[in-house]
Order: sequence, then structure tokens, then C-alpha cells
Amino acid sequence: MARRLFVTGTDTGVGKTVVACALVRGLRELGARVAVMKPVASGATRTPEGLRSADALALIQAAGATAPYARVNPYCFEPPISPHIAAKEAMIDVDIGTIMGSFDILARDSDWVVVEGAGGWLAPINESQSMADLALVLEAPALMVVGVRLGCLNHAQLTRSSIAARGVPFAGWIASEVDPAMMRADENLASLERLLGEPALAVVRHAPAALGSLTLAQAAAQLAQKATSF
Repeated sequence: MARRLFVTGTDTGVGKTVVACALVRGLRELGARVAVMKPVASGATRTPEGLRSADALALIQAAGATAPYARVNPYCFEPPISPHIAAKEAMIDVDIGTIMGSFDILARDSDWVVVEGAGGWLAPINESQSMADLALVLEAPALMVVGVRLGCLNHAQLTRSSIAARGVPFAGWIASEVDPAMMRADENLASLERLLGEPALAVVRHAPAALGSLTLAQAAAQLAQKATSF
């Protein structure tokens, strides 16, 4: 059975896509066949082929994926708003069963399926379910991307607590330094390690020119080793 990973974040805009793509590249360097998913996306662009999410396209490129776009990103919406609101406006019901069907197909010929959520851990996907529910149904351990900026100590602990409360295995966390001007960043990283009870699998520094090709090989290796205990 394919191993799985659900990349979530302490908020929107914390670098989930950068981290997910970097981990995909790292897993591929280990020789793994990696499938990717962005089950629900908003803020998409209209193209001759239809709506396309930049996040989903980045994941596809990182994985060298050949699966149909709609399998990677079953629900794609144009307005850059919460997906459940965008879905309601489009009169579309985001169905976890449909997402699960695409996931199962992707998993058949893969060693790993890396799934990137939208927004934060509890971001709604329809009127009654959230990203947390999706991770639970997919039985995918959650990797938490912590946006290192003012408020991250609170947001990281709340997200970590909610992951545990939902009964989803915790794969670890990665620090994403989204605010290069943040004061006392190193002190905050030390506090995060103490409060979360474990060191970060990686710290992604703010270097925009390098993010498109970033590879987190060491973090991927650690996740592959930890996966046996999930």
C-alpha cells in the first residue's frame, strides 16, 4: 500500500506548496514513485484547458506526474476565497468520496501519495467538513508547516493539538520562514521545538529565487523512516 502524507499548515500562505514540492523531490531522490494531490483549490486561473491551480501545477511538475489534471485536483475554483464559499457560489458540492476515488487510483502505482491541503488544518471544504476530516478519511499522517512569523507559537500549538484531537498521526513539522524581517526568529524556532516536543524536520529559509527547486532530501528520508510507525 502506498504511504501517504497530508501537508497542512498553521494558516494560509505559510509555504505548504513549497514544502510539499520539496518533499516530493526529496522522496524521488530516494527512488520512490510519488503521486501528488491538491484535492481542493481556489484562486485558480482560466486557461484553454480549463481552470488551473498554480499549487497543483507546481506539485505535478515536482512529481513529474502524468495523471490527468482533474485527478490531481478534483475541485478547482477561480475566486481566491475559502474553498467552501467558492464551491457554494459555483453550486458544486465538494465530496470527500470523490476525492478518495481519485486518491485510490493515484495510490495504485505509487510508493507515496503527497496531498497538500488548502488553507489551514480546519479550513472548511463544504458546509460540514474540513481539511482535517479529509486527512482522517485518507488515513494520511499530517505534516505541519509552521509559518514562522508573529503568532506562530500560538498557531502551531493549536494546530498540533487539533491534529491530535482528530486522531490523525503526526508526521512532524517544518518551519517556513515566511517573514524574513521577523524579530527573534531563532528564539521562536527554539520555543517551537520545546513547545511541540520535537525538532523541525527542516527549516526553509526565505530565499525566493531558490524555492522553485528546493529539495528537502534529509526531511524526506526522515519521513520515510518514520512512516513504518504510522
